[in-house]
Amino acid sequence: MKTSEIREMNPEERLQKMTDLKEELFNLRFQLEIGQIENPNKIKQTKVDIARIKTIIRETDK
Repeated sequence: MKTSEIREMNPEERLQKMTDLKEELFNLRFQLEIGQIENPNKIKQTKVDIARIKTIIRETDK
């Protein structure tokens, strides 16, 4: 997810997207533990997306 896409979202959409990504991260970690994950790099990308959203939320709150 690009930062420009995140900036175009309204605050409620950002929070919803962050919640969805956290849920996806949980599911990916579960899949990793049981050996069903297809792309382990997806975990890293999801973490980066969550961090980007948090950063932009923090920037806009100032």
